Amino acid sequence: MQNLSKSKLLAFRQCPKRLWLEVNRPNVREDTSVTEAGFQMGREVGEIARQLYDPEGVGELVDAKLGGLGPALARSAALLDSSAPIFEAGFAAEGALAFVDIMLPLGKEPKRSWRIVGVKSSTSVKDYHRDDIAIQAFVARAAGVPLDSVALAHINSDWLYPGNEQYRGLLIENDLTDEAFERSDEVRHWIAVAQNLIQERSEPKVGLGTHCHDPSKCSFLAYCRSQEPQAEFPIEWLPRWQNKSSRDLNGTEPIKDLRDAPDRLLSEIQKRVKAHTLSGEPFFDQIGAAAELAQFGMPASFLDFETIQFAVPFWENTRPYQQIPFQFSHHGLSQTGTLDHLEFLNLSGDDPSKLFAEALITACGHVGPVFVYNAGFEVARIKELGERFPSLNDPLTAISERIVDLLPIARRYYYHPSQEGSWSIKSLLPAIASDISYDKLDGVKDGSMAATAYIEAIHPKTSFKRRDQIRRQLLDYCSLDTYALVRLWQHFVGQIHHRA
Repeated sequence: MQNLSKSKLLAFRQCPKRLWLEVNRPNVREDTSVTEAGFQMGREVGEIARQLYDPEGVGELVDAKLGGLGPALARSAALLDSSAPIFEAGFAAEGALAFVDIMLPLGKEPKRSWRIVGVKSSTSVKDYHRDDIAIQAFVARAAGVPLDSVALAHINSDWLYPGNEQYRGLLIENDLTDEAFERSDEVRHWIAVAQNLIQERSEPKVGLGTHCHDPSKCSFLAYCRSQEPQAEFPIEWLPRWQNKSSRDLNGTEPIKDLRDAPDRLLSEIQKRVKAHTLSGEPFFDQIGAAAELAQFGMPASFLDFETIQFAVPFWENTRPYQQIPFQFSHHGLSQTGTLDHLEFLNLSGDDPSKLFAEALITACGHVGPVFVYNAGFEVARIKELGERFPSLNDPLTAISERIVDLLPIARRYYYHPSQEGSWSIKSLLPAIASDISYDKLDGVKDGSMAATAYIEAIHPKTSFKRRDQIRRQLLDYCSLDTYALVRLWQHFVGQIHHRA
């Protein structure tokens, strides 16, 4: 019998099929760049936590990747006789294996006990964190650790980083001792069921559902989808199909095809998507779109931001997970129809916020609408910049008040069957401007890739040649975002496009 790791038991808690695939068919797993970024974020928070809980640096990190599992378990057991913190200690018992983020000694020999602290990069305690802590406590106690208490530490999103690598206050600790200890029988049951499950010769029959994304997107989702009967017109193409009214569609027999969705339970926009998807004919109220856009006049700006967020703040006077804008693209359309382009990108490694704000004010000028797509994002970032830099608040607020969101206009007046229920720019572009494409871009093709590329670019060890390559990739990507908005606007008002 193999010892199931904590992560595999948590996979079992999410979905039995996920566990079976983790053990028996790991080759069909698909991790995305977002998943990898999450792992990296967790590692960064873990490093800071070790500094906070061991400021004198006397503790020891048990690294199973260096010496292997057996030596790591043996070293962890030996360190229980020490009086210093232990990090990533590993224990195995009753068919389970767990590595503990932080172990802190309490008291002295012969009555020394230990306190466990699990560290998470989230900003609150989640239900699956409680499962996580319960597993750690169970395995440690079953392995003979004299455990006094367990806690979970998570990010304090209200904390403001004072700079100079002073991170006290970054984490909030929650005591979960009573709850974790009371769940021992429950954890033992999970282990027994999971052990039997992985011995099955065929994978469990589990259909797709909300568990595929809760508490995290499953890395086997693409595989599981490929095993399901494929609807010609998937019900998922209905916008907001998972809200209450759409859940009523499913009942005891889930509806998988748009053709089977009763119109009486659909919103107007869902009816439109259904009707035009099935007919294959686009919907376009060009007169209505042009009339709504005509009120805003000229000149016009088209704007898009790229941002970065760090679980552990990187710059002074910023908060965990604060969206820091590092790049914008601005296309400007003059009264005469001339199109120009301005852009900002700071790869110095310093906080780009103030320079970004100043460049934004210059680029947007003082008159005319500022078109964006999904305005809530840009408006929130502009407001935050104004709060951080009071001397710039008035001109930034003036820009914010000129913002016009093209997304609701697109939803009201346009739908093409190729959108498959989505109004993202990437979904609209093939229908309205087939001559341009994100697929033609080199390296950076979406926002998550832009954030990853930015982090690489500002790293001190990144070469000048690689940084210049990333610069060009980021500029090309962000420029395409705003040029796509120009083309969308031109399509809606009935103008022939002209590229700068």
